[in-house]
Amino acid sequence: MTLHLGIGLALLCAVATNVGFLLKHRGASVAPEVRWGHPISSAVALFRSKWFAIGWLVALGAWMLHIGALALAPLSVVQAVISGGLVLLTVLAERVFGFSVGRRQWLGVGFTALGLVLLAATLPGGEGSHSSYSLAGMIAFESGLLAVGTLLVLSPRLGTPRQHHGALLGLAAGLLYGVSAVAIKALTGTVGADGLLALVSPWLAAALVAWVISFYAAAHGFQRGEAVPVITLTLAAANVSAISGGIIVFGDPLPGDTLGIVVQFLAFALVIVAAALTPAPVRAAGAGA
Repeated sequence: MTLHLGIGLALLCAVATNVGFLLKHRGASVAPEVRWGHPISSAVALFRSKWFAIGWLVALGAWMLHIGALALAPLSVVQAVISGGLVLLTVLAERVFGFSVGRRQWLGVGFTALGLVLLAATLPGGEGSHSSYSLAGMIAFESGLLAVGTLLVLSPRLGTPRQHHGALLGLAAGLLYGVSAVAIKALTGTVGADGLLALVSPWLAAALVAWVISFYAAAHGFQRGEAVPVITLTLAAANVSAISGGIIVFGDPLPGDTLGIVVQFLAFALVIVAAALTPAPVRAAGAGA
């Protein structure tokens, strides 16, 4: 029962995450460009944009749902469910924000749905949130992702072509969201065992640092790139990194038989391939009207 409740919270998180991203893109695209040397004034300028502020509040609600899901279900399962949000992204982009979605995007919808069905069919029957972890594995995983994410944030200053800046910043934001997800997952276990004193932890610091950098990276990516490709890369990177953390760091369970393991890995692969099959839709001709 606890596992199913966690999956339900993850589904709600997926909806709120996509709505928040699309609203924040609308607001960030009309705000002054983010200046990394002036973080406070950049944040103030972003929040002066009505749509960005509303999108941030929606994203805050999604984050709270994410924490609830992480406290009730294994991290890899939560992130696999949230991966289905890429399907919701194309639907919302077409029906609400005026993008045209083609056959390739709908193939992504089908692959994601099939992947989630296979994943649900092969979930182990045991309960538990799987919050215990290897300290060495946690340090290596978190520091590695932080380093790669920071390098991608700096990539526009390292001579990468401007047309790729939005994609690279979205990728950086997604990896840093993964850092936060893994750190928060660790905290849900220690707080449950030791109380609020467990918040005095390097994992809380890692989560906050990653969240702050990802906030600016995502906003800057929205200003440098189109909504759907930047959001798609952000979500794909966040989900892949967090799913990997669930399996590598926390030892999230796999089925006990060979066929179940093959089917579950196929399920994860289908969800990831679905992200690759969901390229940026183009804005519909009547969207401006």
